[in-house]
Amino acid sequence: MPGTLYLCATPIGNLGDITQRVLDTLNEVDLIAAEDTRNTLRLLNHFDIKKPMTSYHEHNKYEKAQELLRRLHQGENIAVVTDAGTPAISDPGEVLAALCIEDGIRVTSLPGACALITALTMSGMPARRFCFEGFLPSDKSDKKERRRILDQLRTEERTIILYEAPHHLRATLADLRDSLGGDRRITLCRELTKRFEEALPFTLDSAIHYYEENDPRGEYVLILAGADPAQLQSQTRAAYETLSIEDHMQQYLDQGLTQKEAMRRVAADRGLSRRDIYQQIKVR
Repeated sequence: MPGTLYLCATPIGNLGDITQRVLDTLNEVDLIAAEDTRNTLRLLNHFDIKKPMTSYHEHNKYEKAQELLRRLHQGENIAVVTDAGTPAISDPGEVLAALCIEDGIRVTSLPGACALITALTMSGMPARRFCFEGFLPSDKSDKKERRRILDQLRTEERTIILYEAPHHLRATLADLRDSLGGDRRITLCRELTKRFEEALPFTLDSAIHYYEENDPRGEYVLILAGADPAQLQSQTRAAYETLSIEDHMQQYLDQGLTQKEAMRRVAADRGLSRRDIYQQIKVR
């Protein structure tokens, strides 16, 4: 009978945040797959847990996953831990969990510390609807994809959550300002659950100014206010008003829409009725 894969959340700073269920599981599994065995060894030593470990990280996540799958099929139970927080969120645990599910191996997640939820709830930003983007693609390795995501975020109405490393923070703040505008609200959370924990509310302009005079320190979670729907609608209408009614209609007709549907879309874009659009086209 196959074993079980346990995704075990570990503290993001304060060791008191580990759960008893995670401690029990780490004591009982056959193997612990750790993103960094040195970091995990310190955690295990603190709680006097003696279990074999293997490294499972970004650079071996596909090759090592096959070995872990084989052991799971042989009946071993395996725990996956990241350096901090919940595995499978912006880390290789996602790959292993997906492969296990495809192979019919049971996967269970042991809840606990999670940086994005901790930061969101302490930021004061709206939390009913939010989206998590993790780390943006690197500006050096995938500039086109980074720009595409930033363009999408410009019109995102939900609260936006990003992760960022200190040495990339200034560049990311500048890119966010260029895409979202300098008056967009942002809360920068750092050193979560640790002694020097901070949640700093800014606008993007003021955040950039602050970090011109202060060096970024620690890992960051960025909580950004979503776009204002009324402002987006106003900007969209202003952009469409630079088009003639005919050109606006033609954009939708070129997409294969019927004239009736194109007319409906144009009316919605411009905040008018279909009759208004029909009359203007008829007059011209």
